Amino acid sequence: MLFLSTIKDNLNVYMKYLKLKKILPYSIAVAIFVFASLAYFYPVLKGQKIAQSDITQFRGMVKEINDFRADKNTEPYWTGASFSGMPAYQISAYYPYDFVRTLDRTLRFLPRPADYTFLYFLSFFVLMMALKVKWRLAILGALSFGFSTYLIIIFVPGHNSKAHAIAYMPLVLAGVLWVFQKKYVLGFIVTGLAMALEIYTNHIQMTYYLGFCLLILGIVELINAIKENILPVFIKQAAVILAAVILGFGANASRLMAMKEYADFSTRGKSELTINPNGTKKEVTKGLDKAYITQFSYAKLETFNLFIPGFMGGGTVEELGKNSNLYEVIETKLGKKGADYFTEQALTYWGDQTIVEAPAYIGAVVFFLFFLGMFLVKGRLKQWLVAATVFSILLSWGRNFEGLTYFFIDYVPLYNKFRAVSSIQVIAELCVPILGILGLKAFFSSNITSKEKTESLKKAVLIFGGLIVAGFLLAHSFSTFEGIRDATYLNIEKEYSMTGVLDAIIADRKSMLLIDTLRSLALVLVSGGILWFFLKNKLNKQFTIIGLAVFMLFDLISVNKKYVNESDFKAAKKVEKPFTASSADKLILKDKTHFRVANFAGDPMQDGSTSYFHQSIGGYHAAKMGRYQELFDHQIAKNNMEVLNMLNTKYFLIPDKNGEPQAQQNTDANGNAWFVETVKVVNSANEEMQSLDSLPTKTTAVIDISGVQNKTTFNILKDSMATIKLLKYDVTELTYQSKATKEQFAVFSEIYYKDGWNAYVDGELTPHFRVNYVLRGMKVPAGEHTIEFKFEPEVIQKGGFISLTSYGLLLLITIGWLFYDKKKKKKRA
Repeated sequence: MLFLSTIKDNLNVYMKYLKLKKILPYSIAVAIFVFASLAYFYPVLKGQKIAQSDITQFRGMVKEINDFRADKNTEPYWTGASFSGMPAYQISAYYPYDFVRTLDRTLRFLPRPADYTFLYFLSFFVLMMALKVKWRLAILGALSFGFSTYLIIIFVPGHNSKAHAIAYMPLVLAGVLWVFQKKYVLGFIVTGLAMALEIYTNHIQMTYYLGFCLLILGIVELINAIKENILPVFIKQAAVILAAVILGFGANASRLMAMKEYADFSTRGKSELTINPNGTKKEVTKGLDKAYITQFSYAKLETFNLFIPGFMGGGTVEELGKNSNLYEVIETKLGKKGADYFTEQALTYWGDQTIVEAPAYIGAVVFFLFFLGMFLVKGRLKQWLVAATVFSILLSWGRNFEGLTYFFIDYVPLYNKFRAVSSIQVIAELCVPILGILGLKAFFSSNITSKEKTESLKKAVLIFGGLIVAGFLLAHSFSTFEGIRDATYLNIEKEYSMTGVLDAIIADRKSMLLIDTLRSLALVLVSGGILWFFLKNKLNKQFTIIGLAVFMLFDLISVNKKYVNESDFKAAKKVEKPFTASSADKLILKDKTHFRVANFAGDPMQDGSTSYFHQSIGGYHAAKMGRYQELFDHQIAKNNMEVLNMLNTKYFLIPDKNGEPQAQQNTDANGNAWFVETVKVVNSANEEMQSLDSLPTKTTAVIDISGVQNKTTFNILKDSMATIKLLKYDVTELTYQSKATKEQFAVFSEIYYKDGWNAYVDGELTPHFRVNYVLRGMKVPAGEHTIEFKFEPEVIQKGGFISLTSYGLLLLITIGWLFYDKKKKKKRA
């Protein structure tokens, strides 16, 4: 018995060892990802936070929403602090049964932005596992993806939701690939949960681009299924993927349904106007304007900066050292201080995009491995990855490749809803490191002969190295190195009576191109040399991977640190409370009535700071309400005081001679609600907008009758003693009291949004109308009445039910499938 007990104990120890050995690589990977994330963004360990321009504006936009949550312990789904009022769905909103939010928060346990970087690494590592890549190479791949320059620089402006969405892309691909490998249960679970997480990030543009990547993979798999005569298998796999994706979408039903509802009313929706602010005819589209969509388009030559970081001068501004041509020229005239000043933010970028934070650098080493993969990897994976990469690069050219771009804008569903087409390069950012790591996997494989590896390595070095040299020659042959902001340097020459300033910056641009071309070539040769030594048995596999990792990380991190470093971090208090009330703000805050503020110290439509303290007529958001944007362009931008008055703009913030904001009271503001004497009926949005040009808004309202479902008449009997006043303002509920001897028509200085706001007179639901292009109006019966407006969006309840059902189905299908598989295995046994 003692002997048997000893054997049992030894077996238990051995089994524990095997389990530990199996878990250890994953534990090492997670530890490396945590370390790498925190090491790069080490200021977070000191409690500092990254200062992000978009997030700073967002904090202004979201303050009223956060205050409402803290006070009411519920969601408003509306804000009155920005753009005179708008749904909060695309600003900040928590939805019922949002279980995926808990999962996401669990995965993002590190301080921001290290949390997103960790997600980049972890998600890509899981994808590598799905592709059957050994853990050491998988870690290398994860680091190459996560440290891609574009994925790091998007933190500076505050594109957090974009980073969030990109981070879950590899996880979605992992689930889909497992399904195609016939691991149906695992693939179904991962695809469903990953898609739920992807949609939760609320960056539909990135998810939409992921859809193209999946579509290309599906086409490749379909072609193979037809060739191999296994179409029924493909149909089954496609059905499993589709079901998982649908449930992932369903888990976010409230979010998606609210977004879809609002999209029709936003700048992404179809406009009813057919005239421009200057009176000319407007091109009517169902989405965004083509010029706006393609505003940020990659030049064809600019594509070379994917592997030559300084090819087109880097970012819009770069710091040039004392050895630069610009420094030397300016120092001769303005001395060291002048030279330091003008070279700290030199305009080195010579492309035609209006602003570029940094080049979308994927890495010379990573791209070299991508080329190696093109020669070593065989089959469908390579076809998919190369096709997806080329597809994304072609579409990123935007207006520089009009035929393809305009075809997609005109005919591909939803493509015209998104701007900044250059960002479709995220597909390349994803696919290039995948094929690069698969190339290394093949390189280390014993199934490929040494001769084939040698030939593939030579081809990769020569062809990719040749491409780098070709980029350098093309730039010098077809470019003048002149940028869209070069007038700045001509003005410097004129102002300081200097010559040669523009020539100096052009010389520096050429120098940057030369240095970075040589840098990329050197990295290719070193990487190729490391693999060559492996082939010649001078290096073992482990040291080869370490060598490549060192140079790859040096390549990426040295570029990244130029654009995102410790200088971007500030004390947490300054980031969390970025705005300080000015003396003008403090003066306005003494007024406890309900009104709006117009901040003309800058562009009110790009200003979230005013919303931090006041109810603003402006704000900061990429998807404003379409009608409100049109009202601004056609009326407010032309200083139409009647329109500002009807928005109840009681105060203006005007800059003084020193640029400091000064409060100016507008005594002509219409107030919160008023009775009009006349309702002018028109038949189109054009007529309604044109009527506002000269409309006396205190006495007359204009209504587009074409938008009224139940045709009605507006005959008003004048009552000079009639009154209406606001009794209570809450974000989602406004209460008024009216008193009149005859039926009146009231106009309210609140934004009309039919899918949520309901009007009640003495507790009875009462119709209200859109008047004055954006405001609310309604008939008020004679007598004394209490009028209430309540924000009661039905979409939240409907979406919540669908979300709960989707989670239930995801769980039940998984359990049922596992039970079925177990039963099937028992039968076979």
